[in-house]
Amino acid sequence: MASVLRLYNAALIRRPMFAQSATAAFLFGAGDVIAQQIIERQGKNHDFMRTARLTFYGGAFFGPALTKWYQLLNRIKFSSPTKAVIYRVWLDQAILTPVAVGFFFGTMSILEGKGISGAQDRIGTAYTPTLIRNWGVFIPTQIINFAIVPHHLRFVVVSVVSLFWNTYLSAVNASSQHQEAIESDKGTEK
Repeated sequence: MASVLRLYNAALIRRPMFAQSATAAFLFGAGDVIAQQIIERQGKNHDFMRTARLTFYGGAFFGPALTKWYQLLNRIKFSSPTKAVIYRVWLDQAILTPVAVGFFFGTMSILEGKGISGAQDRIGTAYTPTLIRNWGVFIPTQIINFAIVPHHLRFVVVSVVSLFWNTYLSAVNASSQHQEAIESDKGTEK
């Protein structure tokens, strides 16, 4: 196990984009599996396309974007360590997070074939409550992350917390999708 962690640590340093994108893909997929099997109790009715969409999103969009984001934050110099933590957390939660939450729901809707109008509906339904819950989870996480975690391991810390967050996102996304289907059925009954 220690040798696997050493190899992973080396990959984070040598090939951060690849290592972090692969990590994000795995954790988004795992979060969806947990959401479907433990929270939603899908059992044999597991939606493998949903898991594939989330895995794809994690590896193709979230991992690369977060890798570049952390590289940018690490390059910004601050006059004191305390200011560095405060400003990095603020930048992360006030700039990246609102965009990332909207992008997640929009992208999922489009990957599900709902189009732009479906993306707008999903964002309108799920955006604000998800953003508020995100702040409750990730502001404390990022304070710890930016204060004591070495640069190359910050993505890993966020990734571990994100496994649980991705489970939540998957469940919220599925719930929004289910609600949209109900409302669509009501519209066709008239």
